[in-house]
Amino acid sequence: MPLVLERNHVLDIYAEAAENKWVVPAFCSENLTTTEAILDGALEYSKKIGKDNIPVTIAITNQYHHRSQSVYYTHSRRWDIGLKLFMAEVNVLAAKDSPFAKLNIMTQLDHAQWDTDKPLLDWDMGQFSMIMYDASTLGFDENIRRTSEFVDKHGEEIVIEGACDEIVEATGDQRPNLTTPERAQEYLCQTGADYIVANLGTEHRANAADLKYQGELARKISKITGPKLVLHGTSSVGSDQVRDLFSDGIAKVNIWTMLERDSCPELFVDMVSNAAKLVGPEKTAEMIAQGFLGEKVDKTSKPDISYYTTTYRQQIIFNKMKEIVKYYLKLWYV
Repeated sequence: MPLVLERNHVLDIYAEAAENKWVVPAFCSENLTTTEAILDGALEYSKKIGKDNIPVTIAITNQYHHRSQSVYYTHSRRWDIGLKLFMAEVNVLAAKDSPFAKLNIMTQLDHAQWDTDKPLLDWDMGQFSMIMYDASTLGFDENIRRTSEFVDKHGEEIVIEGACDEIVEATGDQRPNLTTPERAQEYLCQTGADYIVANLGTEHRANAADLKYQGELARKISKITGPKLVLHGTSSVGSDQVRDLFSDGIAKVNIWTMLERDSCPELFVDMVSNAAKLVGPEKTAEMIAQGFLGEKVDKTSKPDISYYTTTYRQQIIFNKMKEIVKYYLKLWYV
């Protein structure tokens, strides 16, 4: 079906997911390879479980200081061009003549910033299925005020996710407090947001071995708010901690780091293993002599043009990303 944009339709999809006890994943993307890998993984899994219209969200950040994905979507490094390309490509991939047409495909503008994204926020917000309005870098009262203003302006046309507390980056020094049930309730009631991102112990860019998702805290919050929680930094915790998220009141999760972090080694290993096909025997022998490569690499093959191409590199990344998507869907769509 065409891209799902209409507010009530999006809410209906979330309501149906809740009936199935599903947590809806939003996979972030900053290039076509990732976008299509997400959809292809979802399509394969939908066929496996015999459900055509499983929901999947493709998300993208804009002027988010941790990672501006729309900027990296194009080598012009212009967020407006990158964002338009992203939206155009998703619309093509969701069209009725696309192999992904039976999926319930939604888009999210992720971490839309209250300050740096002001030019974008003057666009037609109805072009997205959901927006995460992020004023979490501000004080709590000012965060509520600005988020409430955004909800008043756009809440009737689009599903809005608010950021109750900032989810920090693992590489930084900041360690904000976890969100309390009282704070979550106040934020949700005063802003009118449909869903809220709370700090439940996860971080952006963290390794899965580093952190512990605070499931008990999530249950305490959702007991007051209902199933309105969105988990960011999902890649920072292992599957054993996030397998039963729906029972904690988590309606949606956001994932990006794992797609990039775990696909890169696949490409690296393949390229090293086929060194001579990529750089030729002479260069391979030189790198072995310098200690950069070991004796077990392919050092005798002739250079092969099929190994020079972007297609070769992207296919390896594509296949691994697709497996990661199916891995997460298997956790939550059962």
